[in-house]
Amino acid sequence: MNADLGRLFDEVGAVLLDFDGPVCSVFAGYPAPRVAAELVEVLHRRGIEVPPDLASEPDPLEVLRRIGATGDQKVTQAVEDALCAAERQAVETAEPTPYGREVVVAARQAGLPVAVVSNNSAGAVSAYLAAHRLAVHVSPIVGRAYAAPERMKPNPEPIRQAAHAVGGAPARCVLIGDSLSDIDGARAAGARVIGYANRPAKVEKFQEAGADVVVTSMREIADVLVARMNS
Repeated sequence: MNADLGRLFDEVGAVLLDFDGPVCSVFAGYPAPRVAAELVEVLHRRGIEVPPDLASEPDPLEVLRRIGATGDQKVTQAVEDALCAAERQAVETAEPTPYGREVVVAARQAGLPVAVVSNNSAGAVSAYLAAHRLAVHVSPIVGRAYAAPERMKPNPEPIRQAAHAVGGAPARCVLIGDSLSDIDGARAAGARVIGYANRPAKVEKFQEAGADVVVTSMREIADVLVARMNS
């Protein structure tokens, strides 16, 4: 058993999960670059001149973030609406992360509340959890604030919101995330954080960013929670 994980879970009272990564690969069947290109097409249809770097951006969340930074709320809403629809479609073919489900179930059986804190839309997260019989285990779902991409992680606001919703101070919660925005957001919120390094290159980056623990498989977390449940 991972001793560092064991000590960490001795010190927290709730689990906050990022969605795309720790729970599933949202765009496994509906690739993110395709979604990003469709969002750029929304801009083209509105007669907006799109710079080359944005036209080739493969991350739909980054497209939304860039548009939000322009301050044009109507355009931001149009992109947001298109992204919400795409995410709802994407979760129908999302690929479950190995041992992601086991982490959720084991945490609840160990008496820990589980919330999702995601830069994806709450509607997409809810649809996935319902389809995979996980909705009963997760509450609340704190998704992307509508047409306000500046409030996405690494903004600490959604993490604090989730922590308060499960009845704990952020310092008594641990966020499991697979991106630097998760690490940075958790640090800013005052929460503990486990970096899920689903690619080797992430291990050192997460360590340098200040993750409390870095794992390369969700199984490491599931094993610790199962041991805690049986102790």
